[in-house]
Amino acid sequence: MKTYVLYNNKSNNGKGGGTARKVGEIWKDKDLVFVDVFSIDDYKEFFGKLQPEDEICICGGDGTLNHFVNDANEAGFDNGNKVYFYPTGTGNDFFNDLGKTAEDGPVEINKYIVNLPTVKVNGMKRLFVNGIGYGIDGYCCEEGDRRRSSDITKEINYTSIAIQGLLFHYKPTNAEITVDGVTHKYEKVWLAPTMNGRFYGGGMMATPGQDRLNPERTVTTMVMFGKGKLGTLIAFPTIFKGEHVKKEKIVKTFTGKNVTVKFDRPVALQIDGETVLNVSEYSVETAEAEN
Repeated sequence: MKTYVLYNNKSNNGKGGGTARKVGEIWKDKDLVFVDVFSIDDYKEFFGKLQPEDEICICGGDGTLNHFVNDANEAGFDNGNKVYFYPTGTGNDFFNDLGKTAEDGPVEINKYIVNLPTVKVNGMKRLFVNGIGYGIDGYCCEEGDRRRSSDITKEINYTSIAIQGLLFHYKPTNAEITVDGVTHKYEKVWLAPTMNGRFYGGGMMATPGQDRLNPERTVTTMVMFGKGKLGTLIAFPTIFKGEHVKKEKIVKTFTGKNVTVKFDRPVALQIDGETVLNVSEYSVETAEAEN
């Protein structure tokens, strides 16, 4: 039996490969084969060579996990081999949502990577693990990418970017949010994510009531709206503990299976931390739960 450790050298500001080697210290009795995810040209071929008893351990951040589930889906992976995840990224919202830390070691995730929701945006369709960020959170990813483009090892403080955006750079939009056929309209929208888990953005508990394994396989859309820059800045820190949902005059949540969010101007969007630019609309559709 072999355990293939798929690592992303670009995660954790270019330190992901080295961090992944810690798996060898944890799993001393396993036959480990370390594979750079960027060296896999054909996932269908990769999965086809696996024996039934072989295992996979994904080492990276939320973006690495997102790429794996999409590559695996396209390759027709049947989820028959055990799949583990070990966090070597910067945000690690997926692991945080499971209530785990790196000290817990790799965790089997097969049940978490089936029946995932899909997002359609700018002609692209992708599965997502944690959530879709739209609004100032997308702006933060766009700005973080810009700052990191010249130096992959550069530490990015997304909280600082968000504060600067709220005060100076980001302008709120008007939005139409349709959940299971019912449309809601809002002005001065700052955030409009749709979530499969509770956390995104490196620790923000956007939807504290969302359960990624809920039997109905619903997602939760949250909208923060209406306040000016200062009022939003005051309320914004409460999202890290999920307490923003108590502020019902400026925060609403909706649970459903089909979601469409439209902004009145294009802004950046993020899918599990991966940036998509110039987005005016996205749609989410959930999968049916297994019987």
